[in-house]
Amino acid sequence: MNDHPVLARIRLNPHSRDVQRDLRDATQMHRTVMRMVPDNLGDAPRHQTGLLYRLEETDTSSTLLVQAAQLDPARLPTGYGQADVKSLTPMFTALRKGLGVRYRIVLNPAKRERLSLQEKGKRGRIMPLSGPDADHWWLRRATEAGLDLHVLTPTTMEPARPRGRDTPRMRHSLIRYDGTATVTDPTALTQAVLTGIGRGKPYGAGLLSLAPATTA
Repeated sequence: MNDHPVLARIRLNPHSRDVQRDLRDATQMHRTVMRMVPDNLGDAPRHQTGLLYRLEETDTSSTLLVQAAQLDPARLPTGYGQADVKSLTPMFTALRKGLGVRYRIVLNPAKRERLSLQEKGKRGRIMPLSGPDADHWWLRRATEAGLDLHVLTPTTMEPARPRGRDTPRMRHSLIRYDGTATVTDPTALTQAVLTGIGRGKPYGAGLLSLAPATTA
């Protein structure tokens, strides 16, 4: 995927039954956002088009951010929301070493359980991280992604709950991080924005948003 993606900012219509259903069910939300990408993308369409999304909720409104190589909001259910689409090329063009940025990301910090020697050959369960463990996980991943974090403010989110007969009965713990950072490696950072960070991408995690830091 060589093209820089676009970002759709969709102000959700709270009266839409489709919206109400998707806000209750992470699996349905994923299906709805996937409607915006082209058909016939093979076995891994989310990966093919680089689709990432994040739900932002306030007391008065819900906004869905969706990033992908190609997006057509007209394919959303009728009355789903008001979409504004913009190219992310200017943001990628502006990235340079030493640039101060503000960031926001929702993550599913997790690690694989370490098993005893007697259980060699088996894979441990995926364990969600919280508190300082989750903060250190994000700090490490941010460094790998070309960011030197100055501030990281965690906000625990509602877990994503996939529903449906064929879905694993697993909650995906979500933490939002906001803060400021300095760009250390524009190439690594571009890749992290394009591909997302961590697990839980089908459930609204991994989309890294960047904006120039405001100077006092």
